[in-house]
Amino acid sequence: MTQKIAPYLFTLFLSSLFTIACNTKQMETNQNKHITAKDILGNPNYNAICYGGYREKSRDIEPTMAQIVEDLKILSAMNIKLLRTYNVHRQEIINLLKAIRTLKKQDPNFEMYIMLGAWIDCEAARTSWVNHQKESPANEIEVIHAATLAAEYPDIIKIIAVGNEAMVKWATTYYVEPYIILKWVNYLQQLKKEGKIPADTWITSSDNFASWGGGGTEYHNEDLNALIAAVDYISMHTYPMHDTHYNPEFWRTKAFENGLTDLEKVDSAMHRAINYAIAQYRDVKEYVNRLGIKKPIHIGETGWASTSNDLYGPKGSCANDEYKAAVYYQKTIEWTKKEGLTCFYFEAFDEQWKDAHHAQGSENHFGLFTLHGQAKYAIWSLVDQGVFEGLSRNGVKVAKTYDGDLEQVMKQVKTPPLDVELIHR
Repeated sequence: MTQKIAPYLFTLFLSSLFTIACNTKQMETNQNKHITAKDILGNPNYNAICYGGYREKSRDIEPTMAQIVEDLKILSAMNIKLLRTYNVHRQEIINLLKAIRTLKKQDPNFEMYIMLGAWIDCEAARTSWVNHQKESPANEIEVIHAATLAAEYPDIIKIIAVGNEAMVKWATTYYVEPYIILKWVNYLQQLKKEGKIPADTWITSSDNFASWGGGGTEYHNEDLNALIAAVDYISMHTYPMHDTHYNPEFWRTKAFENGLTDLEKVDSAMHRAINYAIAQYRDVKEYVNRLGIKKPIHIGETGWASTSNDLYGPKGSCANDEYKAAVYYQKTIEWTKKEGLTCFYFEAFDEQWKDAHHAQGSENHFGLFTLHGQAKYAIWSLVDQGVFEGLSRNGVKVAKTYDGDLEQVMKQVKTPPLDVELIHR
């Protein structure tokens, strides 16, 4: 697709530009104020992102402190101040916490906070003996370690999330029932009451929209309702990109779009994609309201991969390229800021360990930056503004993908497949 692109993304990141230009007086105010999760979540001055600093094809090779410092400087430059992590019992999180402390000592105005994830599995996860009714003994280690770190780093860790997509039933190799998550949420809430972790630490679980009641009735039960009442806020995930394959009705090119250009067809599909995400958020909100519970809801994960040779590539739903990823990013930021939501966009940097045997697998390419720190099309405007001047990753200066050649970006763009009804006409 080589058509000239409309100035569609001209306003990308305008809202962030204002906060990047915050004056010194505001920063000094932040230094003198005790910042809590309540202050951060829903605050447009605290942009959030999901972070993993892994560079290699195996998580056994963990990022060093120096590598993490590189990443933190890049993310801070684009006004990211809140990171979401996934595992506790790894050296990466220790290096991350130490790196933040180091940067805070070097620069009193440096701000970075963490939503600390404690991984949760069922018994015999990822084996043929998987038992979803019982939990892994490793869960206790994760949660206790999370509490220990929250007590040790109260100036940095503001949120603890018990589990990542740990209740959604398509996670067939490891999911647990809600009562297991509830057990550990209640445990952490009790530690707050006892003064063993800061009382203003917010506790949640980060899971698929369906797991929070926004999907089928198979998720609706008293344990889930009790969990919703127990958490400080709901962290929900939505991934329209995945459903371009699994539930593609919203995605396919429609009959009434025959007269549109290819790019207009793509933009129309992306408009439907963001509306798909918004509908899932509203479904969760409706379920929570139906319970008579008032609870904040924020987006714990959403994103759009820029590359795929599998279900979402040219032989599949044609969903993945840098243009579509940029449009989804822009629309997501616009929607969540307008709604007053924090969005932990997934994710900061590409990580190749996620599909180590398939370099072009979509899971490796959700980052706003490539593995070597090139800025993808979604944030080219920040490169133009000099936001990353002097910054590098793995010894490579932050620059635009495709050497900034928009025509090369657009050559990768494919229109969504035809609707089934059109194929059979």
